Amino acid sequence: MISKLDLYKVFCKVGKSESFSKAAKDLYMTQPAVSQAIMQLERELDIRLFNRTPKGVSLTNEGSLLFEYVNSAINLIDVGEEKILEFKNLTTGELKIGVGDTISRYFLLPYLEAFHNEYPNIKFKIVNGTTLELCSILKSGEVDIAICNLPLDDSTLELRPCIDIHDIFVCGEKYKNILSKPLSLDELVKLPLILLETKSNSRRYVEDYMIIRGIQISPEFELGSHDLLLEFAKINLGIACVTKEFSQEYLNKGLLYEVQLNEAIPKRNVGVCFLKSVSLSPASTKFVEIIENKQV
Repeated sequence: MISKLDLYKVFCKVGKSESFSKAAKDLYMTQPAVSQAIMQLERELDIRLFNRTPKGVSLTNEGSLLFEYVNSAINLIDVGEEKILEFKNLTTGELKIGVGDTISRYFLLPYLEAFHNEYPNIKFKIVNGTTLELCSILKSGEVDIAICNLPLDDSTLELRPCIDIHDIFVCGEKYKNILSKPLSLDELVKLPLILLETKSNSRRYVEDYMIIRGIQISPEFELGSHDLLLEFAKINLGIACVTKEFSQEYLNKGLLYEVQLNEAIPKRNVGVCFLKSVSLSPASTKFVEIIENKQV
């Protein structure tokens, strides 16, 4: 049975063309089928919509009134379908990403550039925060995906590790010679330490590793950004715990030196997170693919 929407589409086509035969041709239908559709609609509405003449048809007063509304509705549906197609083809839309400043600067930027070059009409919304803050706004729907420090223990999230990272300790020129030999973790924590704030997932990972070995950390400085860790260590305020992969510029230039440990802290990951219960948008899906395939 022909649907009500299809009946209205036939009605609009006949109203525009003022001919059953022209409407049938445009709709790839037979003329009797078009005539039957109009008669069915008139029966359901209990009103005559067209005046039949030897030269064709014309809208009645009631038909003209209905045509204004139905034609507008059909046009809106067509526009909506076009927008959906644009959305699927990534010719329009928005990608909302949650990410911390450090990961954004040292990891994410090349992928943003690659995605933007391929899909220039997709707008970005970048929301900054710690890993725990990003998980919260991800669940609230404020962002589509989050790029976080892993590990995370959250059964509601899909976690896709992307790169391995290593937590190391670095020092400036003042401590270079003092720390010329490998240290144990017990020896390390007796030095003035510079760490991220306790709410940082990176800080918690290192601290948990120490606690498992019965070692307590009491830092001299607790800072809010990775860049400040590097700068504080560079001016010899203490020994900073940093991410090696995000500190290469300082290490390569000899501004900082890696403290050798007898026992290296196990590697962890930076990865993409999103809700298991919500399907990714086409833009989010493509962006995750670019990161996982390392297309930069």
